Amino acid sequence: MIAPNEPRQLVLWDIDHTLLQSRGMGREMYERAFPAAFGRSFQQLADVSGRTELDIIAETLKLHGIEPDDAATRKLADALAHSYDAGREEFAARGRVLPGAREALAALAADPAIHQGVLTGNLRAVAHIKLAAFGLDRFLDLEASAYGDDHADRPELVTIARERASQRIGAPVDTNHTVLIGDTPRDVAAGLTAGVRVIAVATGRSSVDELQAAGADKVLPDLTDAVLLRHLINF
Repeated sequence: MIAPNEPRQLVLWDIDHTLLQSRGMGREMYERAFPAAFGRSFQQLADVSGRTELDIIAETLKLHGIEPDDAATRKLADALAHSYDAGREEFAARGRVLPGAREALAALAADPAIHQGVLTGNLRAVAHIKLAAFGLDRFLDLEASAYGDDHADRPELVTIARERASQRIGAPVDTNHTVLIGDTPRDVAAGLTAGVRVIAVATGRSSVDELQAAGADKVLPDLTDAVLLRHLINF
Protein backbone atom coordinates (compact mmCIF):
# COMPACT_ATOMS: atom_id res chain seq x y z
CA MET A 1 0.00 0.00 0.00
CA ILE A 2 1.12 3.55 -0.69
CA ALA A 3 1.65 5.78 2.33
CA PRO A 4 -0.82 8.68 2.67
CA ASN A 5 1.92 11.29 2.25
CA GLU A 6 3.74 9.48 -0.57
CA PRO A 7 3.25 11.19 -3.95
CA ARG A 8 1.28 9.34 -6.59
CA GLN A 9 1.88 9.35 -10.30
CA LEU A 10 -1.00 11.02 -12.12
CA VAL A 11 -1.50 9.49 -15.57
CA LEU A 12 -3.61 11.57 -17.95
CA TRP A 13 -4.89 9.71 -20.99
CA ASP A 14 -5.89 11.13 -24.32
CA ILE A 15 -8.91 9.25 -25.70
CA ASP A 16 -9.22 9.33 -29.50
CA HIS A 17 -6.59 7.26 -31.33
CA THR A 18 -4.86 6.60 -28.00
CA LEU A 19 -7.43 4.43 -26.21
CA LEU A 20 -10.07 3.98 -28.90
CA GLN A 21 -11.13 4.74 -32.45
CA SER A 22 -14.45 6.26 -33.47
CA ARG A 23 -14.07 5.00 -37.06
CA GLY A 24 -15.50 8.05 -38.77
CA MET A 25 -18.26 8.80 -36.30
CA GLY A 26 -16.62 12.01 -35.09
CA ARG A 27 -17.29 13.78 -38.38
CA GLU A 28 -20.71 12.17 -38.69
CA MET A 29 -21.73 13.57 -35.32
CA TYR A 30 -20.94 17.07 -36.59
CA GLU A 31 -22.95 16.33 -39.72
CA ARG A 32 -25.91 15.50 -37.48
CA ALA A 33 -25.38 18.22 -34.88
CA PHE A 34 -24.81 21.22 -37.12
CA PRO A 35 -28.22 21.17 -38.89
CA ALA A 36 -29.92 20.49 -35.54
CA ALA A 37 -28.24 23.55 -34.06
CA PHE A 38 -28.51 26.02 -36.93
CA GLY A 39 -31.03 24.66 -39.43
CA ARG A 40 -28.37 24.66 -42.14
CA SER A 41 -26.51 21.87 -43.91
CA PHE A 42 -23.05 20.98 -42.68
CA GLN A 43 -20.25 21.90 -45.12
CA GLN A 44 -16.80 21.52 -43.59
CA LEU A 45 -15.10 20.37 -40.39
CA ALA A 46 -11.99 22.00 -38.99
CA ASP A 47 -8.85 19.92 -38.52
CA VAL A 48 -9.44 17.95 -35.33
CA SER A 49 -6.12 16.22 -34.60
CA GLY A 50 -4.97 16.95 -31.06
CA ARG A 51 -7.24 20.00 -30.63
CA THR A 52 -9.83 20.83 -28.01
CA GLU A 53 -13.50 20.75 -28.97
CA LEU A 54 -13.85 24.46 -28.18
CA ASP A 55 -11.08 25.17 -30.68
CA ILE A 56 -12.60 22.83 -33.30
CA ILE A 57 -16.06 24.31 -32.84
CA ALA A 58 -14.77 27.88 -33.18
CA GLU A 59 -13.03 27.17 -36.47
CA THR A 60 -15.90 25.07 -37.79
CA LEU A 61 -18.32 27.91 -37.09
CA LYS A 62 -16.04 30.34 -38.92
CA LEU A 63 -15.90 27.98 -41.90
CA HIS A 64 -19.69 28.29 -42.04
CA GLY A 65 -19.69 32.06 -41.71
CA ILE A 66 -20.93 32.03 -38.13
CA GLU A 67 -19.33 34.17 -35.44
CA PRO A 68 -17.99 31.79 -32.75
CA ASP A 69 -19.43 33.72 -29.81
CA ASP A 70 -20.49 32.04 -26.57
CA ALA A 71 -24.07 31.48 -27.72
CA ALA A 72 -23.18 29.85 -31.04
CA THR A 73 -20.43 27.77 -29.44
CA ARG A 74 -22.75 26.49 -26.73
CA LYS A 75 -25.49 25.74 -29.25
CA LEU A 76 -23.21 23.53 -31.34
CA ALA A 77 -21.59 21.92 -28.29
CA ASP A 78 -25.00 21.01 -26.86
CA ALA A 79 -26.16 19.61 -30.20
CA LEU A 80 -22.96 17.59 -30.51
CA ALA A 81 -23.37 16.10 -27.03
CA HIS A 82 -27.01 15.26 -27.84
CA SER A 83 -25.96 13.52 -31.06
CA TYR A 84 -23.50 11.33 -29.19
CA ASP A 85 -26.06 10.57 -26.52
CA ALA A 86 -28.60 9.50 -29.13
CA GLY A 87 -25.95 7.43 -30.91
CA ARG A 88 -24.56 5.54 -27.92
CA GLU A 89 -25.40 2.08 -29.23
CA GLU A 90 -24.19 2.92 -32.72
CA PHE A 91 -20.90 4.23 -31.35
CA ALA A 92 -20.37 1.06 -29.30
CA ALA A 93 -21.02 -1.07 -32.39
CA ARG A 94 -18.86 0.88 -34.83
CA GLY A 95 -15.97 2.08 -32.66
CA ARG A 96 -13.26 -0.08 -31.16
CA VAL A 97 -10.77 -0.17 -28.31
CA LEU A 98 -7.20 -0.05 -29.57
CA PRO A 99 -4.95 -3.09 -29.01
CA GLY A 100 -3.64 -3.29 -25.45
CA ALA A 101 -5.54 -0.24 -24.21
CA ARG A 102 -7.93 -2.07 -21.91
CA GLU A 103 -5.16 -4.23 -20.49
CA ALA A 104 -2.91 -1.20 -19.94
CA LEU A 105 -5.66 0.66 -18.08
CA ALA A 106 -6.37 -2.38 -15.93
CA ALA A 107 -2.69 -2.92 -15.11
CA LEU A 108 -2.20 0.70 -14.05
CA ALA A 109 -5.46 0.71 -12.08
CA ALA A 110 -4.07 -2.17 -10.01
CA ASP A 111 -1.05 -0.08 -8.98
CA PRO A 112 -1.84 1.96 -5.85
CA ALA A 113 0.95 4.40 -6.73
CA ILE A 114 -0.86 5.44 -9.93
CA HIS A 115 -3.99 7.56 -10.29
CA GLN A 116 -5.55 7.64 -13.77
CA GLY A 117 -7.62 10.38 -15.38
CA VAL A 118 -8.16 11.69 -18.88
CA LEU A 119 -6.95 14.75 -20.69
CA THR A 120 -8.97 15.03 -23.85
CA GLY A 121 -10.16 17.52 -26.39
CA ASN A 122 -13.60 15.92 -26.22
CA LEU A 123 -16.47 17.64 -24.46
CA ARG A 124 -16.94 16.17 -20.98
CA ALA A 125 -20.28 14.57 -21.88
CA VAL A 126 -18.89 13.09 -25.09
CA ALA A 127 -15.77 11.74 -23.38
CA HIS A 128 -17.90 9.96 -20.80
CA ILE A 129 -20.09 8.43 -23.51
CA LYS A 130 -17.11 7.18 -25.51
CA LEU A 131 -15.39 5.59 -22.53
CA ALA A 132 -18.58 4.07 -21.12
CA ALA A 133 -19.38 2.51 -24.51
CA PHE A 134 -16.46 0.12 -24.02
CA GLY A 135 -16.38 -0.06 -20.22
CA LEU A 136 -13.11 1.88 -19.99
CA ASP A 137 -14.54 4.43 -17.59
CA ARG A 138 -14.27 2.00 -14.66
CA PHE A 139 -10.47 2.28 -14.73
CA LEU A 140 -10.40 6.08 -14.70
CA ASP A 141 -11.19 8.89 -12.29
CA LEU A 142 -13.22 11.11 -14.59
CA GLU A 143 -13.31 13.87 -11.99
CA ALA A 144 -9.50 14.00 -11.84
CA SER A 145 -9.51 14.91 -15.51
CA ALA A 146 -9.85 17.80 -17.96
CA TYR A 147 -11.97 18.16 -21.08
CA GLY A 148 -12.31 20.12 -24.28
CA ASP A 149 -15.01 22.35 -22.84
CA ASP A 150 -12.84 23.33 -19.86
CA HIS A 151 -10.48 25.46 -21.95
CA ALA A 152 -9.68 26.00 -25.63
CA ASP A 153 -5.93 25.61 -25.09
CA ARG A 154 -4.76 22.07 -24.48
CA PRO A 155 -1.78 22.93 -22.21
CA GLU A 156 -4.19 24.64 -19.82
CA LEU A 157 -6.05 21.34 -19.48
CA VAL A 158 -2.98 19.78 -17.86
CA THR A 159 -3.05 22.32 -15.04
CA ILE A 160 -6.81 21.92 -14.63
CA ALA A 161 -6.49 18.14 -14.42
CA ARG A 162 -3.65 18.33 -11.88
CA GLU A 163 -5.68 20.68 -9.68
CA ARG A 164 -8.71 18.41 -9.82
CA ALA A 165 -6.59 15.34 -9.12
CA SER A 166 -5.02 17.06 -6.11
CA GLN A 167 -8.49 17.62 -4.68
CA ARG A 168 -9.51 14.03 -5.35
CA ILE A 169 -6.32 12.52 -3.90
CA GLY A 170 -6.12 14.97 -1.03
CA ALA A 171 -2.51 15.89 -1.73
CA PRO A 172 -0.73 18.13 -4.24
CA VAL A 173 0.13 16.57 -7.60
CA ASP A 174 3.17 18.30 -9.05
CA THR A 175 4.42 18.27 -12.63
CA ASN A 176 7.21 15.81 -11.78
CA HIS A 177 4.58 13.23 -10.87
CA THR A 178 2.32 13.77 -13.89
CA VAL A 179 2.50 11.80 -17.14
CA LEU A 180 0.50 12.60 -20.26
CA ILE A 181 -0.16 9.80 -22.76
CA GLY A 182 -1.31 10.79 -26.26
CA ASP A 183 -0.88 10.14 -29.96
CA THR A 184 -0.35 13.53 -31.63
CA PRO A 185 2.37 16.20 -31.71
CA ARG A 186 -0.21 18.55 -30.13
CA ASP A 187 -0.51 16.15 -27.19
CA VAL A 188 3.26 16.20 -26.85
CA ALA A 189 3.39 19.99 -27.09
CA ALA A 190 0.68 20.35 -24.45
CA GLY A 191 2.58 18.17 -22.01
CA LEU A 192 5.91 19.87 -22.63
CA THR A 193 4.37 23.33 -22.32
CA ALA A 194 2.78 22.32 -19.02
CA GLY A 195 6.05 20.83 -17.77
CA VAL A 196 4.97 17.19 -17.45
CA ARG A 197 6.40 13.99 -18.89
CA VAL A 198 4.92 12.71 -22.14
CA ILE A 199 4.63 9.15 -23.39
CA ALA A 200 3.43 9.15 -26.98
CA VAL A 201 1.91 6.19 -28.80
CA ALA A 202 1.96 5.87 -32.59
CA THR A 203 -1.58 4.55 -32.79
CA GLY A 204 -3.02 7.55 -34.61
CA ARG A 205 -1.94 9.44 -37.71
CA SER A 206 1.53 10.36 -36.40
CA SER A 207 4.51 8.06 -36.79
CA VAL A 208 7.08 7.12 -34.17
CA ASP A 209 9.58 9.44 -35.87
CA GLU A 210 7.13 12.37 -35.88
CA LEU A 211 6.32 11.93 -32.20
CA GLN A 212 10.01 11.68 -31.31
CA ALA A 213 10.69 14.84 -33.30
CA ALA A 214 7.89 16.58 -31.39
CA GLY A 215 9.86 15.97 -28.18
CA ALA A 216 8.04 13.12 -26.43
CA ASP A 217 10.02 11.64 -23.54
CA LYS A 218 9.24 8.16 -24.84
CA VAL A 219 7.40 6.85 -27.89
CA LEU A 220 5.74 3.44 -28.06
CA PRO A 221 4.33 1.78 -31.19
CA ASP A 222 1.17 0.83 -29.27
CA LEU A 223 -0.11 -0.07 -25.80
CA THR A 224 0.37 -3.83 -25.97
CA ASP A 225 3.29 -3.92 -23.50
CA ALA A 226 1.62 -2.96 -20.22
CA VAL A 227 4.67 -3.97 -18.17
CA LEU A 228 6.90 -1.58 -20.09
CA LEU A 229 4.33 1.19 -19.87
CA ARG A 230 4.04 0.80 -16.10
CA HIS A 231 7.81 0.87 -15.78
CA LEU A 232 8.08 4.06 -17.84
CA ILE A 233 5.43 5.78 -15.73
CA ASN A 234 7.03 4.85 -12.43
CA PHE A 235 10.58 5.55 -13.65
